[in-house]
Amino acid sequence: MKNKLAFLFSILFMLSISYAQSSIRKEKYSTKQSLSINRWEVVDVIFKASSQDPFHEDFEANFTSPSGKAQIVEGFYNDNKEWILRFSATEHGQWKYTTSSSIKALNQKQGTINVSQTAHNGQHGGITIPKDNPNHFAYEDGTPYFLMAFECDWLYALDYRNDAGLPRTNHLLDLIKQNGLNQVVMNVFSYDIKWNWGKDPLLKKHPEHDFGSPKDIYPFLGNNDTPDFSALNIDFFKQLDRTIALMNEKGIVSHLMIYVWNKLVNWPNMYSEADNMYFDYIVKRYGAFPNIMWDISKEALYYGRADDKYILERIDRLRKKNSFNRLVTVHDYKFCQRNADAVDYISRQDWTFSLYHNMLNDHQTYTDKPVFNIEHGGYEESPYVVFSGSYINAEACLRRNYQCAFAGVYSTYYWQGTSWNVIIWNPFEQGADFYKPKFEYFKHLTNLFTTYPLSRYEPQPQHNRSGYCLKEKGNDNYLFYIPKETYWHNTRFIFSKNKPVRYKWYNTYTGEYSEEKTITKVQHFISPWYGKADAVLIIQK
Repeated sequence: MKNKLAFLFSILFMLSISYAQSSIRKEKYSTKQSLSINRWEVVDVIFKASSQDPFHEDFEANFTSPSGKAQIVEGFYNDNKEWILRFSATEHGQWKYTTSSSIKALNQKQGTINVSQTAHNGQHGGITIPKDNPNHFAYEDGTPYFLMAFECDWLYALDYRNDAGLPRTNHLLDLIKQNGLNQVVMNVFSYDIKWNWGKDPLLKKHPEHDFGSPKDIYPFLGNNDTPDFSALNIDFFKQLDRTIALMNEKGIVSHLMIYVWNKLVNWPNMYSEADNMYFDYIVKRYGAFPNIMWDISKEALYYGRADDKYILERIDRLRKKNSFNRLVTVHDYKFCQRNADAVDYISRQDWTFSLYHNMLNDHQTYTDKPVFNIEHGGYEESPYVVFSGSYINAEACLRRNYQCAFAGVYSTYYWQGTSWNVIIWNPFEQGADFYKPKFEYFKHLTNLFTTYPLSRYEPQPQHNRSGYCLKEKGNDNYLFYIPKETYWHNTRFIFSKNKPVRYKWYNTYTGEYSEEKTITKVQHFISPWYGKADAVLIIQK
């Protein structure tokens, strides 16, 4: 029996490895071949050519869509004389392309790619901002996208040294997806943290959770201590490909921060040849993935490095190469505030006690773009004290996410066990001495705003008597967020003569709905979980 179980486990493990490795389709270029792919499927068209200076050669393809639109896609070098055109498409039908390059073997190659109407793996496409509802996000096929992000800066490192597969990454991504989290805020590369977070005795028992100061991981040649900026480390990006591709297969967005200034990375000088080589390569290599949202830099204007001029230059540089039109922002509120026209959505960092009112002000100020509070000061506790924000209690952190949503903006869940150089990828398989995070809270939050899409609602601060209010656009349907300390909630304004009101409650801790009831007379509402859990009062007329 044990042997049979071991065999079954090995088969499942190999399947998971195959799944992780085969999520980018590979096709060698042939003049006789016409490729067929699904909508939003990522395909690598592979060419062979020699070059003495591959990171500075021109190589691109002019694609023509079935409707006649032109799209320039830049190719990239992938080591061992291999060059790649990475492509995906929203528009179905036959695409034609012709390459151009300073390398003769890559120049004037022609091909066709037939894109079917079938969506790859049930996907909905990249993230966009609808013109008729610009405060919110949607997928390319029009499906609303309720952004609920998860911070994991060191995700790239989780299975970096495992060439066979991505078991840790797969486990963590499945875990966050099952709990309603559909975006990971991550860095291309982070090295370590400089704040003193102590020598935790529990961490000494679990060194497998510490990913700081990697000596053999670096996007350039050499390493972080002794960098060689003459060329890029292609193996680093091949490993990162696996992570981004696996996220894409699972429908999880990569909020990809190209730089980070506070993680002790030894970066080349700004505007230098090495800086441009790295930046351009990232955009060329990952732009075709539908699950990419660009962020120029984490902590963009902190730590004495960059200024507005540099960040604006990087945005302009990215947009010229951003042929797949992925959304762009900057992890710095004051930059976004000063340069709102330069970004597609506002990246906000607000830790204040008056969170709701600040978020509401942003929602009302930036009427033509979404607002994303990427850091709201809630850092749920973990077995290791890595970095504590203003709030570590799970329920307090959850409430701040609801405050963002009820102000019409989006937010991130920070758990200290994954947000920095420590990653506990399997917290629920740990022993009793480990704190178990409240991931399920976010499953309930996402379920609520899937059933009642946030994009259809508008904040109603005039009705915030003892909680927060959202009203469905064009209807007299309401959502009221009621803190557990609220004894009764007065909503006299919703009652009118001879019109019944249907209502029920939603428990934000358990995802439980109360029995729906219908009333016609004015009454105060008392949550069935008063004193036990924050709740949402759902009223439909």
